[in-house]
Amino acid sequence: MILYLHGFRSSPKSFKAQLLAARVAELGAAHEWRCPMLPVSPLEAVAMAEAQVAAATPGGRDDVTVIGSSLGGYFATYLAEKHGWRAVLLNPAVLPERDLSAYLGEQPLWHGGGSIVVEPRHLDELRALGVKSITRPERYYLIAATGDEVLDYREMLAHYPGVETKLIEGSDHAISEFAEYVDDVLAFCGMTGAGRT
Repeated sequence: MILYLHGFRSSPKSFKAQLLAARVAELGAAHEWRCPMLPVSPLEAVAMAEAQVAAATPGGRDDVTVIGSSLGGYFATYLAEKHGWRAVLLNPAVLPERDLSAYLGEQPLWHGGGSIVVEPRHLDELRALGVKSITRPERYYLIAATGDEVLDYREMLAHYPGVETKLIEGSDHAISEFAEYVDDVLAFCGMTGAGRT
């Protein structure tokens, strides 16, 4: 099972989520794909992610990979450490309680209109989900872009020592050329037919 967690103010309509969903469907595994619209509350977002996995895997299973983009990468790290799942991190947030403190109040969503309201308690919830240091680096795959204009790739590298890493020279926070990495990501997830380059 593959669970995709989108970033702050993003949605399942993000281009990375759409690219991955389309490729998973091409590989005949659309039934393994989950990509919920996450609530603004970090604790609720994590609970929703866990509920998605529980609903799809009655009796539990450990062949779950969480793909997290930006803030979703922060959630994915928490879930990987809690449940032992694999995690793919796409320009992940490392200290979102610091970075999002500038975004308190109403914030517009990137896709489809609408907005969210970020409250101080959400920053507290982020702190509660923090992972000081990861265990078992072999279960992580990090894609970090040196040209990320939102988050510092050096913080990502420092927070995920020893993990398999694709460091992209340049690019941007969205990883605009993500189509080049879709099969690598899915191969790490154990998706048959997706070849590593």
